[in-house]
Amino acid sequence: MTPSSDHADHASQQTDFFQAVESDTSQRELAELCNALYERELQFLSAHGPKQINLLRRRLAGLSHHVKRTARFLVSRTTPLALDEHNASWQAKQPAKSPARNADSDVCAQWLEKHAKVGLVIPVRVQEFDNEHIELDSIDKVQLENQTLHINKFGWFDFNGNSLEEARFAPRLINLVKPTKTIVTSACCGHSWNHKGKTLPRRLSIREMLLVSTLDWRHFSAAKMPPKY
Repeated sequence: MTPSSDHADHASQQTDFFQAVESDTSQRELAELCNALYERELQFLSAHGPKQINLLRRRLAGLSHHVKRTARFLVSRTTPLALDEHNASWQAKQPAKSPARNADSDVCAQWLEKHAKVGLVIPVRVQEFDNEHIELDSIDKVQLENQTLHINKFGWFDFNGNSLEEARFAPRLINLVKPTKTIVTSACCGHSWNHKGKTLPRRLSIREMLLVSTLDWRHFSAAKMPPKY
């Protein structure tokens, strides 16, 4: 065997070794993320899950698929946010006050007139008494003739961001806001506030985390299909 072939074999062995280590690390990370997601979603279902047994069974039956899909998305690191593997969450510096608090309704209307479409992810400012946070939801119906739209969780809004179903969600006050990087980052990280300032971040549901996988961070006006993980 020539020296060059020995060198090639050694390089190949090194490559195989590092690929094996990388694969093992990814598998451990995936397992840790899956455990954190399972724990979170089971706690949520026990407290807020459907009361109908058939619906609960359906949710539980699909849980494994959604957990694995979410974990693969997290480990892919396709967002510009730092990942906390232990808690299956994203981290970024939290603003002292909610960046959605002083959002301009006219700016929201102008943006939605131009970009509203089915599948688009949009931030929702949620205030309940003294507590405030931002959630992500997705548009599933747009009515340009009367400038209203429907989002999956929070129902009907006008293009100014005002809820048309206030009584349904009382005592929470909810309104749509134009997405910016700061606002969307706070939504992804679960940032929360009260009158004193920052509070403990909320945990995102698996549904919210999968919505993040459809975001185009360069153009929040782009609605795209979630990647297949």
